[in-house]
Amino acid sequence: MDQLDIDRELTDAGELLASPSALHVAYTALDGTPRVVPAGFLWTGTELVIATAATAPKVAALQAHPDVAVTIDASDGPAGARQLSVRGRAEITIVDGVVEEYLAASRKGMDDEAAAQFEQACRELYDRMARIAIVPRWARYYDFGVGRIPTFLQELAARGAAGR
Repeated sequence: MDQLDIDRELTDAGELLASPSALHVAYTALDGTPRVVPAGFLWTGTELVIATAATAPKVAALQAHPDVAVTIDASDGPAGARQLSVRGRAEITIVDGVVEEYLAASRKGMDDEAAAQFEQACRELYDRMARIAIVPRWARYYDFGVGRIPTFLQELAARGAAGR
């Protein structure tokens, strides 16, 4: 998949990337077993940014095994099911204080007062945070309601229609 294809998929998934939904990131833990965890995120236009405590187990795991897969899902029932799948590598930067994208991500789902309270609590809690940036190397957007579905399902549906 070239960068133009990736950019097209991400553009089509703009509503999901701007949503207050959590993403799910899959990675390999230090013991070699798979993990999937939800996280708030901010799409910067080039990176999916998540943040966590600098001491969180996933930080060490991602430093050792930076390849990840990410999904962001939304559904208004079967006809409104949408999903963005992304593969990339996590780049970790430890920052003093709170990762600004973490606060910006929280504002997507909070009113001003709640966001201010959340920010204050974060600034009191975190001395340092890990900024985890994922640059998409592959992306695919599905919108089941309009028939934008995985190829294998398109082929299955076509075979079923032909057999009727």
